[in-house]
Amino acid sequence: MKTRLNRRQFLKQTSLLSSSLMTAVVASHCKGSSPDFLTSSPELQDNGRPEILYNVIELTKPWPPQYSAETSRQPITTPYLVGSPKIISINQGRQLFVDDFLISDSNLNRSFHLPKLYSENPVLKPETTLEMNGGVRPVACPFNDGVFYDPADGLFKMWYHAGWFDGIAYATSRDGISWTRPNLDVDPGTNRVLVRRKGFKRDGVGVWLDHESPRKDHRFKMFAYFRGPNNYRGGEVLTSPDGIHWNHQSPTGPCGDNSTFFYNPFRKMWVFSLRTFDSKSNRIRGYREHPDFLEGATWKKEDVFHWAGADELDLPAKDLGYPTQLYNIDAVAYESMMIGLLAIHRGPPNEICAKEGFPKLTEIVLGYSRDGFHWHRPDRRSFIAPSRKKNTWNQGYIHSAGGGCLVVGDKLYFYFGAWSGQSPQLGNDMYAGGNTGLAILRRDGFASLDADESSGYITTHPVRFKGHHLFVNLATPNGNLRTEILNEKGVPIEPFSKNNCIPLQLDGTCCQIHWKGIADLSRLAGQSVRFRFHLTNGQLYSFWVSQKKSGASFGYVAGGGPGFAGPIDIL
Repeated sequence: MKTRLNRRQFLKQTSLLSSSLMTAVVASHCKGSSPDFLTSSPELQDNGRPEILYNVIELTKPWPPQYSAETSRQPITTPYLVGSPKIISINQGRQLFVDDFLISDSNLNRSFHLPKLYSENPVLKPETTLEMNGGVRPVACPFNDGVFYDPADGLFKMWYHAGWFDGIAYATSRDGISWTRPNLDVDPGTNRVLVRRKGFKRDGVGVWLDHESPRKDHRFKMFAYFRGPNNYRGGEVLTSPDGIHWNHQSPTGPCGDNSTFFYNPFRKMWVFSLRTFDSKSNRIRGYREHPDFLEGATWKKEDVFHWAGADELDLPAKDLGYPTQLYNIDAVAYESMMIGLLAIHRGPPNEICAKEGFPKLTEIVLGYSRDGFHWHRPDRRSFIAPSRKKNTWNQGYIHSAGGGCLVVGDKLYFYFGAWSGQSPQLGNDMYAGGNTGLAILRRDGFASLDADESSGYITTHPVRFKGHHLFVNLATPNGNLRTEILNEKGVPIEPFSKNNCIPLQLDGTCCQIHWKGIADLSRLAGQSVRFRFHLTNGQLYSFWVSQKKSGASFGYVAGGGPGFAGPIDIL
């Protein structure tokens, strides 16, 4: 399943912004290059200098940007797509074609792709006493929570909602398909990892495996929203050495339910994705960033900036007609960018769902960000959608999981929560029947540049790299790809010409490009060059220059996966 945008349509869609914002963005766009693997730092802002990211994007000032929550229905254009750097660094991660950031010229069509639901879904459903919740609103699925692969013991690990507003449970898997509920000592006889305090119930929860934590007892982090006595509602942060035994650290600043968090490793920032509301009581998102997880959790109201909301391109469900709202944002670093899983709420209001006994309609729509704040959203279709059919495991109320996705071989695994609306005790109920689903996508498979038998090309902006081996993610079983390397003026650099390139005719997610008589690209490392890809009858998903013959991208691998020793592809 896919949608196609030609280059003219794509550029038209990405130019939706006011003239005043355009002027500000163009005035502040990047005008030069930066050292390889430059790690930005908030201290740069204190010195009055702009913060420059690893890809040479220059952040606007002030940062975070200060947009008005009352204009959240207006699409906000991503600044780096208006004024890109003169020379782009591509040292970190696979370079995906989800936008025109890297593209100078092309006559190829762009397609956006959707994942396929695993045929044996759900991979986890309510079965245990804890999950069945006495037959009243049984649940066994991420309510954000988290799914990660832990290289320390070679296990897929899932933290999930067990029984409505009851427990935080834990399951493990060797393959990401079959899940085991270990008998833990936290609440003997169960797989619960956080015992409910008297009178307190969990709501939304986020969990993160922090590979970079200097403290082993803080390797796992949690942000939980609790409902308590006397109408208490509030967030709290916790830490754990093993993801099983958790220590309460401190309450957070003010926030709404279904708030969560994630780590932006490109800027070394913890980002709290906070539910807020506009003047019409529509759900929108607030943004809080800080380099320290615990310190960052103690925000004040004035520390939270408006971030995003559903806009006029997020259309209502045709049969419902309710204005759309932004229910949540989960995000994760994938290769050279941040992938955002935005939950779009299409209705009906809670009171109607409660009366009629069916789950509300929330769907996952993707966004892409190269600066960690602005979401480029060229494809407004639901990436993961409910069935909307009664008596199905995924009738509605779709929730993404912390960690976003996992890299499993040539595939990306997206875990999500989905509600059937079926309760053994209550019959039809909006919050009953939470199940865990799995959706699978090709690695890097979010978007592709496509050519038919008449062939086409794509030329990049000037880029700089320090690797030696060029790789692509490519599907040309009945076509071919030839590549040439050009100088800044667009003249081919011999012997890296199209005619000297050995054509690729295959379907693979890690395919090396070779030129006759050439061992590698080392002579071009550090120079400003352009790549031009000539494609016939196929799809091109990404490219990168690796320092290793294995094709390691040195990019981020989201929630991890088998074969990765940490959060970065270095093997």
